[in-house]
Amino acid sequence: MAEGTGAGRQHPLRERVIVVGAGPAGLSAAAALKSRGIAALVLDRDDEVGSTWKGHYDRLHLHTVRWLSNLPGLRLPRHEGRWVSRDGVVRYLQEYARFHDLRIRLRTKVRSIRPDEHGWRVHSSAGDLLCDAVVIATGYNREPVIPEWPGADSFTGELIHSSRYRSGEDYANRDVLVVGAGNSGAEIAVDLVEHGARKVWLSVRTGPNILRRDLLGLPTQAIGVGLRRLPPRVVDRVAGITARLTVGDLTRYGMPAAGAGLMTRVSQERIPILDVGLIRLLKTGRVEVIPAVEGFAGADVVLTHDGRVQADAVIAATGFRRGLERMLGHLNVLDASGNPLVHGATTHPNAPDMYFTGFTNPISGMFREVAIDARRIARAIAGSPALVSG
Repeated sequence: MAEGTGAGRQHPLRERVIVVGAGPAGLSAAAALKSRGIAALVLDRDDEVGSTWKGHYDRLHLHTVRWLSNLPGLRLPRHEGRWVSRDGVVRYLQEYARFHDLRIRLRTKVRSIRPDEHGWRVHSSAGDLLCDAVVIATGYNREPVIPEWPGADSFTGELIHSSRYRSGEDYANRDVLVVGAGNSGAEIAVDLVEHGARKVWLSVRTGPNILRRDLLGLPTQAIGVGLRRLPPRVVDRVAGITARLTVGDLTRYGMPAAGAGLMTRVSQERIPILDVGLIRLLKTGRVEVIPAVEGFAGADVVLTHDGRVQADAVIAATGFRRGLERMLGHLNVLDASGNPLVHGATTHPNAPDMYFTGFTNPISGMFREVAIDARRIARAIAGSPALVSG
């Protein structure tokens, strides 16, 4: 389990494998490696396992069904319900680390990773470590992004990123604007209404694909697993017909039409909204869709086409960066947006024995996919001739 910061410890000369990140992807990789006899060392900058999940807003639940969200070697407990809560995920991750007796060094920030004579040198806040292979699993949502809106400094209301949002209780009887029509923005809008916000706007630049979370009792995720191997144009057509039949025409309620088909948008890293109440609130007028935010002017939020609203608070559900540039930018293994050029068991020619997991957001569910990646990565590492034995 946790090894603390490593301060004052005598580090081994060389680790076989270092895993960077103690979230679902990193823990999965470490457990899969251990099942093959490789006791990886997991490094994480935070104070406890699951701390990133613990910091999410109170209402959050997995949008993927429990039985398709198990990590390798330990099932999510049945008592956590069909859609596992944020706290349920934290409990599971902490129990997962204990159950597999993983070697985890917390409060250890990895600053950079560079080639070493026989592998990798990991520069960390606890000193340098050497390893034969490294797994990067620092997470899809690492660094919050707020657009550089003109006049933001002049805004007289509250402006926060969604990563700092906790509960709609803090916004009762207030006028609140949520910017961004992804799953977080949609769920925060629902949470605000349910906790008594006086007015809730949802600012949308491009219409999202919206699906029911389940259809006739079958989780949409399960359907996504079945459809993901079909040609994108086929999935786009099937999803479009399904949305018309089960969601209806939301343009009547101000929501712009989706800019493209579901699978086409997924390929552009635009994941569909899985509905947890937004559809009903749009149709009843409890959430009002407004155009994109262009800037701020004192108490006003300036919208496209010269529109304006006055909000007491603005919550920017405007996404995250992977934040890998400082750690890995010198290796030329990232694309222009900072995303890894490879993932899973595939390695880049510039970085043999470096693996990436947890940096995609598939419609089949992130937990499910990091579990699959973990087994593939463990198999590749165990079979790599570059690993030092013992």
